[in-house]
Amino acid sequence: MALAYLLSKASAKLLKVNFNVPLILVLSVIPDIDLLFDFLLKTEIHRGPTHSVITAILVFIPFFVLYRQKAVPYFTALISHSLIADFLIGGQLQLLWPLSTNEFGFPYINIYDPINIALEFTLFIIALVVMLKTRDLFHFFRDSKLTLILAIPIFTVLLPTFTGYPLSVPILLVLPHLFYLMLFSISILITLKGILK
Repeated sequence: MALAYLLSKASAKLLKVNFNVPLILVLSVIPDIDLLFDFLLKTEIHRGPTHSVITAILVFIPFFVLYRQKAVPYFTALISHSLIADFLIGGQLQLLWPLSTNEFGFPYINIYDPINIALEFTLFIIALVVMLKTRDLFHFFRDSKLTLILAIPIFTVLLPTFTGYPLSVPILLVLPHLFYLMLFSISILITLKGILK
């Protein structure tokens, strides 16, 4: 999420467009929605079609047509998950699905590798500093129905981290997971409170 935020922020600044911060963070984890299919349907499609560059481009064509350069930060968030994060950490991505089921990526670094832990934690700190400095963090405390989409990362990526033993992430990365879990939960509660008034 931190990488997607930073890249989207840079692309938005370059193109002089604004973006919705919660939506950027949701799009950054959308490829991992296949984890739900794996869990619920007992499939093994993780890092398959939802991680495909072709799928991402096809999904975004209407958004590029309608919103032109305003769609770029959102596309950047979505594609950064596969093309940078998962490509470098673990690999085995079907980037060209449905044209090919060949797997690509750099399989030599895994989630528990010190390089990954250092990168993820550093990116989290940098993203947090940028969010605070630019006041983007305060987007989460507005009463907006769009923040309800934050339930997607809560249930696909964040909560599952804490449901198993041992934890599915390295101990140092628990802090970013807890931070996002609390931030997203508070944001959703603010919106639900506004709806129930």
